[in-house]
Amino acid sequence: MELNSNEIEKILPHRYPFLLVDRILDYKPGEYAVGVKCVSANEMHFLGHFPGQHVMPGVLIMEALAQTGAVALLSEEENKGKVVFFGGIKNARFKKQVVPGDKLELSCEIITRRANVGIGKAVAKVDGKVAAMGELTFAIGDRNE
Repeated sequence: MELNSNEIEKILPHRYPFLLVDRILDYKPGEYAVGVKCVSANEMHFLGHFPGQHVMPGVLIMEALAQTGAVALLSEEENKGKVVFFGGIKNARFKKQVVPGDKLELSCEIITRRANVGIGKAVAKVDGKVAAMGELTFAIGDRNE
């Protein structure tokens, strides 16, 4: 199943400039999601990271991976309308710089679940090469609307 940016916004609470997933290519509720982020020089963080040598901050790559995993969790019927918070990041590794023009391939597989907490194995690639990876802990909560 594929989701465009408008459909992603129906699942995630994130909005510009912090929605970091452009498209979901495939997902299975509660199990995994695969998405893409098309990196553009027009993004706000490149104003200061770094002038003259744009590099996407590693924490934003992790956030893009977390948003991809959140699609898998929040697309479950019982979690619709909820929000996912970071609970932690373990074994984060950054292997390749991500720069404007790159198509960031995002995948997150939910490997453990207990009540409202889940752990996902996340990998970001560019041109098939690992750019970043980590084990993300998610906490599912209610939205304060």
